[in-house]
Amino acid sequence: MQDLQNEVLAAINALRRKKGLGELRLNSALSLAALEHSVSMARHGFFRHSGWNGLTFWQRIKPRYRPNPNSYWGVGENMVWASPELTGGQAIEMWLNSPPHRKNLLAPAWREVGLGAVRALSAPGVYQGLDVTILTADFGTR
Repeated sequence: MQDLQNEVLAAINALRRKKGLGELRLNSALSLAALEHSVSMARHGFFRHSGWNGLTFWQRIKPRYRPNPNSYWGVGENMVWASPELTGGQAIEMWLNSPPHRKNLLAPAWREVGLGAVRALSAPGVYQGLDVTILTADFGTR
């Protein structure tokens, strides 16, 4: 899944450069939060921004991506699931076709991103036993 994550990061930054926005740095804390969420969705068969335990996305991310004292802190999240052959370009295209996801991709405030992709074979719940790739992108600034 590392190749997919690298493709998505490159595609996000190419898009942001094209729009005159700053590139995003990969952040390990955001990546861990994103990966944990993708794994949880695959394991428990759900697809939503809130966690399996009911926490909102920002409550879920905050323990990993802690605010710095006396500075602005903010996070956003994009998710997608598709066939195992999902490419970075396809993920970006799907997000660009969704106004809230497009807004996240192009938000000038973001400075960092974390990416977590998993492949789930015979995924339960909303995935109806299909083999799927689940990708979470967590955006942040602090």
